[in-house]
Amino acid sequence: MASRLRHMGISFLKACGLLGSLYFFICSLDILSSAFQLLGSKMAGDIFKESVVLSNPVAGLVIGVLVTVLVQSSSTSSSIVVSMVSSKLLTVQVSVPIIMGVNVGTSITSTLVSMAQSGDRDEFRSLPTAPCGYRAFSGSAVHGIFNWLTVLVLLPLESATAMLERLSELVLGAASLQPGGQAPDILKALTQPLTHLIVQLDSNVIAGSATGNTTNSSLIKRWCGIRAEMTEGSSNQCGAFGPCTENNTVPEDRLPCQHLFAHSTLTDLAVGCILLAGSLLVLCLCLVLIVKLLNSLLQGRIAQAVRSVINADFPFPFGWLSGYLAILVGAGLTFLLQSSSVFTAAIVPLMGVGVISLDRAYPLFLGSNIGTTTTALLAALASPADMLLFAVQVALIHFLFNLAGILLWYLVPILRLPIPLAKRFGDLTARYRWVAIVYLLLTFLLLPLAAFGLSLAGSMVLAAVGGPLVGLVLLVILVNVLQQRRPSWLPRCLRSWAWLPLWLHSLEPWDRLMTHCCPGRACGPSQTTAKEAHCYDNPEILASQQL
Repeated sequence: MASRLRHMGISFLKACGLLGSLYFFICSLDILSSAFQLLGSKMAGDIFKESVVLSNPVAGLVIGVLVTVLVQSSSTSSSIVVSMVSSKLLTVQVSVPIIMGVNVGTSITSTLVSMAQSGDRDEFRSLPTAPCGYRAFSGSAVHGIFNWLTVLVLLPLESATAMLERLSELVLGAASLQPGGQAPDILKALTQPLTHLIVQLDSNVIAGSATGNTTNSSLIKRWCGIRAEMTEGSSNQCGAFGPCTENNTVPEDRLPCQHLFAHSTLTDLAVGCILLAGSLLVLCLCLVLIVKLLNSLLQGRIAQAVRSVINADFPFPFGWLSGYLAILVGAGLTFLLQSSSVFTAAIVPLMGVGVISLDRAYPLFLGSNIGTTTTALLAALASPADMLLFAVQVALIHFLFNLAGILLWYLVPILRLPIPLAKRFGDLTARYRWVAIVYLLLTFLLLPLAAFGLSLAGSMVLAAVGGPLVGLVLLVILVNVLQQRRPSWLPRCLRSWAWLPLWLHSLEPWDRLMTHCCPGRACGPSQTTAKEAHCYDNPEILASQQL
């Protein structure tokens, strides 16, 4: 009896530690977002001012990605776009590619979280019950791959037909818009008591810097309220606060903020660097604690029961409904949390410990994309009457973009390409750790900057250089997917890439180069355990090491 009570007490303490770690994990994500906003807000505002550049769809897409990466908040980026559209600095047509880029940029948070787990090979790579199974990095990659594939299809279509813009106009024409209330603020109500003691930001300054409606040079909020005093008939009392008005009303007196940097003389850049270092440290520590506590709590029958419940399917013939229910769950939770970044970042550790499979996490991520747009729709309905139509149309375009992505890459099971592509990324990052870093830099920085430079050179240059490259990448992806299925009609020369030079179909030469340039565990190859050795003897796993 005593041992059982002690076991229950230890389990209770572990559960409390898990909830506490999760709370500080969410708070660290909030502070991380604030740090990125302090470091990149002015640059984001200056970028959005370049309306001539934004008229190019590819440039608008890239700017949406880069700005969201800079400020680490799709809501902030979307609010900038809405403000500029309502101020007539941007047209709705120009804002559509930017919204697409915002949708891509928000997936970087889950990628950063998955990389924080890369120190533990089992968590980074595989499920406890399946050494050759899904990876934590696969879960973060599947979100970004889905967004990029959707952009590759819808951006050219939108540029040619303005499909999303026209569809949003039809919906708005059929709807009778009435100003609505704000979306629920459950997550912020829980985290603000702590995060507001550290730093508070004036998010309107970012939008104001793009629209030219602000003179505030700092994003850090110094004043957090106003105090009005009515003192009639006493000039002495008026003089104590300043000059009186005709009705002997004292001017509004501002209340100073009480957070850590409210009275600091440090610049936004210095405060951003401090918050970035501190939030990343706390985030990594909390992530390690969450993973360790989950591994400790979810053992044996408990783990099996939890996996069975979360990954369960409806009985035949309604099994196909399970994924759509997961989409609704992801949309609902994201709507309640008001943060797709927090939701997706919380899913990744659960995948790392084997609680959620990649096939179940995929619809959850898709639902998260829908959930964050419904929050924006409600927020847009609370806009002033003069900007209501523009705000709702931009939010509605964001919603329709994600809905079209679900129709493209989830409705038909054979077209769920992000899942096999993400599994391949998991295999590669498990064997070569540096692939995760290369993926992060290429996807969210180098390739967007290259596309941006080509777009500035002109549409002809962009089409001549970018078109064949995109076509080649899509062809390679398609052939790799077909190689897994091995259809009989596939030409013999495409059933294997062995006829190409080694550096074109294997990462081994690149791995030797990266290991030489960056020695150590951070970039070097992972050590394959005896438990996992058979994975690389499997032809399908070996094929995943090839391009």
